[in-house]
Amino acid sequence: MKGDEGEGSRYALLLAAKDSEYVKEVYGGYFNVFVAAFGEEGERWDLFRVVEGDFPDMNELQNYDGFVVSGSPYDAYANDYWILKLCFLLQTLDAMQKKVLGICFGHQVLCRALGGKVGKAYSGWDIGLRKVRIVKDFSPCSFLEKLDEIPPALSIIECHQDEVWEVPMGAEVIAFSDKTSVEMFTIGNHILGIQGHPEYTKDILNNLIDRLLNNDSIEKGFAEDAKSKLQIAEPDRKCWEMICRSFLKGRYD
Repeated sequence: MKGDEGEGSRYALLLAAKDSEYVKEVYGGYFNVFVAAFGEEGERWDLFRVVEGDFPDMNELQNYDGFVVSGSPYDAYANDYWILKLCFLLQTLDAMQKKVLGICFGHQVLCRALGGKVGKAYSGWDIGLRKVRIVKDFSPCSFLEKLDEIPPALSIIECHQDEVWEVPMGAEVIAFSDKTSVEMFTIGNHILGIQGHPEYTKDILNNLIDRLLNNDSIEKGFAEDAKSKLQIAEPDRKCWEMICRSFLKGRYD
């Protein structure tokens, strides 16, 4: 599936999850959710369903300005063939200094591919809104330094039971929370991992909570608590979209 055939920049979404019935029905698939959050007019966005073995041609990689790796119900530390193939692709993109944005599973698999450690979160599931604190003394090369309007703490939608244990050598942790010590990390100006979901809306998370409850991944009390907390607060979606777009489009260069 291809995005708009614009003359401008070209990006690829590496989709590591199958579309839920809800997201298909309401948004037409996760591809549309990501492009609405991170895309801009005149760009071309291509979709690769890596979870189904659909990968970009290695000879085409140089034609892309950036890549986004989505979330996934799979474990980033698993050894499924497509996950190992994705790790190799991410190592290649890193060597090419291509911009790669990893979201949730994408954040974790990026970390794993580049030499870090990921695993089950010691403190269990994190589902709902989480206040993430931006580290203020990151090095000058960080893309966030030019985004003066970013507040010191931002709310983001989270839905994960795995986490980054140890970032790769040369990586910098640029955000943390009370629950997770690595909420964001960067490597140079070309790699960014975000544990939360900048692209998620509250209705997408509510539907996901229902599905996790129905397949016994979480308990009823936990699900109800997460949903009730979602009703009284909002994620800082506009800020997160600005961060992701600034990173992908290289507006700090």
